[in-house]
This record gives sequence, structure tokens and C-alpha cells, in this order.
Amino acid sequence: MPRGLWTLSWALHLHGLIQAHSRPRGGQGPSAHGTGETAIPASVKPQLNSWQWNVRIDPSSLSFNMWKEIPVPFYLSVYFFDVLNPEEILRGEKPEVRERGPYVYREFRHKSNITFNSNDTVSFLEKRSFQFQPAKSQGSESDHIVLPNILVLGAAVMMENRPMSLKLLLTLAFSTLGERAFMNRTVGEIMWGYEDPLVHLINKYFPDMFPFKGKFGLFAGMNDSDSGLFTVFTGVRNFSRIHLVDKWNGLSKVSFWHSDQCNMINGTSGQMWAPFMTPESSLEFYSPEACRSMKLVYQEPRVFEGIPTYRFVAPKTLFANGSVYPPNEGFCPCLESGIQNVSTCRFGAPLFLSHPHFLNADPVLAEAVGGLHPSQEEHSLFLDVHPVTGIPMNCSVKLQLSLYIKAVRGIGQTGKIEPVVLPLLWFGESGAMEGETLQTFYTQLVLMPKVMHYAQYVLLALGGALLLVPIVFQARSQDKCYLFWSGSKKGSKDKAAMQACSESLMTAGAPSMVLQEARL
Repeated sequence: MPRGLWTLSWALHLHGLIQAHSRPRGGQGPSAHGTGETAIPASVKPQLNSWQWNVRIDPSSLSFNMWKEIPVPFYLSVYFFDVLNPEEILRGEKPEVRERGPYVYREFRHKSNITFNSNDTVSFLEKRSFQFQPAKSQGSESDHIVLPNILVLGAAVMMENRPMSLKLLLTLAFSTLGERAFMNRTVGEIMWGYEDPLVHLINKYFPDMFPFKGKFGLFAGMNDSDSGLFTVFTGVRNFSRIHLVDKWNGLSKVSFWHSDQCNMINGTSGQMWAPFMTPESSLEFYSPEACRSMKLVYQEPRVFEGIPTYRFVAPKTLFANGSVYPPNEGFCPCLESGIQNVSTCRFGAPLFLSHPHFLNADPVLAEAVGGLHPSQEEHSLFLDVHPVTGIPMNCSVKLQLSLYIKAVRGIGQTGKIEPVVLPLLWFGESGAMEGETLQTFYTQLVLMPKVMHYAQYVLLALGGALLLVPIVFQARSQDKCYLFWSGSKKGSKDKAAMQACSESLMTAGAPSMVLQEARL
């Protein structure tokens, strides 16, 4: 077995042993317990090598529990852009912001509704929940933050080309409900929702306009929820397709964008990739939050806690507009390069996705807002993946959400706001393998191969030494016979006697003499 496959097989084997809830090989798996999991038919198993079976998605494989519930603690770190001069912005002045945070949440993920399909795929929902971590945060959820009122300023831009009478009616509604262009809310309210009379009014008369009822919050739809039904390939019948997404919510492609290429659902669900990577490999995944597929490219080899990894990063063209990178034309209409318009998958709201602080974007975006300082070191995203297994060892995915605001004639709440893409917040989802699982990976993927590598040379040297012992003994024995006979007799009889002595040493009694010589 090749060295890489050997180490992978051992790693998965040991990981299976340390999982207390690991399932036995064979049988029907946990379906009898009502989880919806059904093992691949036993007729398929004989066609697979042991190491191949253990990396595929199946309840009886040793890697199944790692796939079902990844043993890596994930954290969501949120940074808000606190607006320092809201009144001045309404008068047409440049926005000034101050970064606040991080506000850190422990993210829990667990796959459920796992169902194996007949076409070599498995469908599942991944439940997510968040728990605030005061010790890791710089502030509390009761901190107040000044942000643009997304409902007011977003609706204003959406209504810009509507009849004036409708815009005046909207202005009256805002005034009656006490809605203003900027709001002062707590972190907890912005994250998980707050009561807003405008939301109640819209839900009453336009019940299908918003996907949420009651409270409005930027992350309200993420807590105790899932990101849609994923269907991915198990890799049992076709190893090269393992973890690749077949469908999302029953769709083979989305319809948010304006080109087939941009609407494609490519890559994995963003947690594990096919093993045996090379520097020519790329990491592609579909992100429901971004409503699109993303591709990360290889940057360099790295080492994480002694484990060799490949680092993958976002190319500078990830959020480039169509004029800079033509394949992204389908994501337009675009503004400056470096920000992606996600209004088509966010109910028409003028929201934009980018790297934090407009990193890798047109410099005019960061210059238009005071207090932004893009940094490659602090704001770039990366994934460090172990190339043999395709499992992320260390990752940090960072994205920024911004709102396009401007003065809209007929809507008084917008004042004289100059057109600007104003950052709301940026967040980073990070996770690093640690604890017992990390130690298992290090032992089986780094330490054991090193031990075996050097052991082979030790064994070769030992084997060579043992082969030399009888050779040396034979040479020394011949010398003794020669000296013995040369000291007592001369002539042809001497040669015969020496020959007899040598032959006697090669008979059945020789091994014991060899051992005696070896001890001497």
C-alpha cells in the first residue's frame, strides 16, 4: 500500500476507536433509531478497498462521525462599524465609522435528516446554533451601536424609480411610525432581532414580502436553523465525486444571477474535500449565504501544529466586477470592483458582499468612508487543509456586509446623503482542530510515518550486521585452522588437515560455534 494511503487508513482507524459513539462496521447503521441514516448496500462493499471504504460517506465507515459532526470548534466573530456622525451624513458629509468588537459566538453544527439516495448521494440538513462567549469578546450584547436603518435606507433606494406619490406616501409612513435614517440598537438586537412597527405593517398588508415574521435582525434567520437541504455525493461508486454537491434545496443551479456560469452550484458544501490534493488543486464550495459558488486557490505549503497543510486563499478576482473579470459579469449590475451586489438574493435590498474593510477592492470605496484600514494580514480569508485527507485543520472565512445609501428625492428621511457603500459589519467564521482529534492526526499522519521511515533504515542496518557475523566467523575460523596445522605439520598433509578443519566448521556443529564466537 502506498505510504499516503497507509497513513490515512491508520488515521481513520484510530479516529474511529476514540469516538465513543462510533458505529460498528456492517449492518444497517442507525436507521433503526429513527435518524434516517441507511447504510450503503452490502453488495457494494466487496468492490472497495479498506482505505477507500473508510473515507466515503456511509454510517459504517470510520470517517462517518467526523463528517456528521466535525470535531472542530467553530467561532463566529462579528465586528460592527459604529457610525460616528449620522447627522453630518444626512447633510451630505463623508461618513466616519469606528470598528467595534469582536463579539464572539460559539457555533454548533450538527447534521440531521441524513438520507442516503439510490444515485450515490446523501441528503442532509445542518442545524446551527450560536452561544455568546463573553470571555472571548470585547464588549457585551448590551453595547449600543449606531447603524444605518436598513429598512428605511434600503427601501428608499428600492423605491427610487417609483412614482413620486408612492414615495411621498412612504415618507408619511416612516414619519408616522417614527422611523429614522439611522438607529441606535444593542448588539443583541442587531444580531438576533428587534421589534419594528414597519415590519409588522409590511407583514400585515404584504405577507409574502419578507421571509421573516416578527423581529428583524441581521442574523435572526441563522440561529437554530439550517442553510438548506444539501445533497452531496458519497463517493462509494465514484471516488472522484466524493463530497461534491449534487443539489441544494432540490436545485441543480440557482436563478439569482444573469449567466449560467454564475448560477452553477459547484464544489462541496464547504466542510470537507476529496483527499490526495496537489498544488494544482482548488477548493470550490457553494455558499447559501452568498447565494453563489466560490473558489479558493492554492497559495503555499504550511504547517499547523506539526501537521503539513496546503493553504488556500481567495483570488483577487473573487468579488471583481465584470469589467475587471469578465466571468463575473453575470453577478452585475455592479458598482466599483471588489464588491458583489447580492440584492437579487436579498429581496432587492441594496446589499453588497466583500472582503472586510474593502480589501482587494477599488481604493475609492475605502476612501469614501473614514475609519477603514484594509489589511491583507487581518482581513483576508484562508483555509489550511491537510492534503492527504482533504480535512481543514485551520480556517478563517471573513466577509463584509455593506449597504448602498443615497438621498432619494421624495423620501425626506434620506436628507442629502451622498451616494456611498457604507459598511455595516464584517464577520469571520473560524475553526482549528485541537485536543484529542489533533493529537490523533499528528500521531498517525506525522509521527508514525517518520518512525516507519527511519525504522526501515535501522532494520536494514541490523539485517546487514547479522549477515556479516557468519562471514566474519568463517574467515576467523579458517585463520585458526591454518595457524594450528602450520605449527605442527608441514607439506601436503597440512593442506588436507586444514581443509578437514574448515569442512568440520561448516557441519551441523557450526551454528553453536558461531553463537560462541558472536558472544566472544
